[in-house]
Amino acid sequence: MAVEMLTYIKKQSPVHELSGVTKLIIFLCWSTAAMLTYDTWVLLALLVISFVLFKISKIKVSEIRFVLLFILFFLLLNNIAIYLFSPQEGVKIYGTSHVIWDIAGRYNITLEQLFYHLNITLKYFVVIPAALLFVVTTNPSEFASSLNRIGIPYKIAYSVSLTLRYIPDIQREFRSIAQAQQARGSDLSKNEKLTKRIKNASVIIMPLIFSSLERIEVISNAMELRGFGKKKKRTWYRATPFRRGDYFTIVIGVILLIASLVVTFHDGSRFYNPFTLR
Repeated sequence: MAVEMLTYIKKQSPVHELSGVTKLIIFLCWSTAAMLTYDTWVLLALLVISFVLFKISKIKVSEIRFVLLFILFFLLLNNIAIYLFSPQEGVKIYGTSHVIWDIAGRYNITLEQLFYHLNITLKYFVVIPAALLFVVTTNPSEFASSLNRIGIPYKIAYSVSLTLRYIPDIQREFRSIAQAQQARGSDLSKNEKLTKRIKNASVIIMPLIFSSLERIEVISNAMELRGFGKKKKRTWYRATPFRRGDYFTIVIGVILLIASLVVTFHDGSRFYNPFTLR
């Protein structure tokens, strides 16, 4: 927990310079393309582009390592669950069955099922970098002002900003409480067994909840005293105007979305089927 997760990381990069709304539009286009397609070539192309964007953003893997490991763990669980509940899903989709290993009954390993799991995994690897880039490269205040500029009520925009800003606060509060518990002899390090560490960590939950509620009350009172919500409009300290790069990026994002949908549905199916190729 030494590194804060899912919080804004300030750097000098072309990705950071884009408006928050631009990044939101690109993320929506990107997610739509990744979710609708099962074309392996489209997913691979998007994956390469996402790696390039990560390189351009100057975000290091070590800065988001814990979140990546956490998501990869759930990716593994997802693949296991898919196989347990639908071991013949790939066979149903692709219409053929190339058995590699028979286990028992309908549980066997086929090339079609492995290919289906490959596409599911690619979807995760396409969407995850985009989602993480959107969070860690967008200043919450700037994003809120951008949302307000496109017509979203500033109360909603400010709520989004507070949510994004509150994530690192919770992490810092968690570390403070954890250090206090460790000073009292509650060990959360690798020296203890996993069950003991989980039990010790559960002790932190109640103080964290109460401190969060107290913080919410303080913020609410401060906003009320300052007359928040009294008027229909407000000014923003941090507001990034749309630049040429924003318009160019949005056009590229829309083109990528359209191109991915055209390639995906050109034959009437969103699944690329290499098993029927001759």
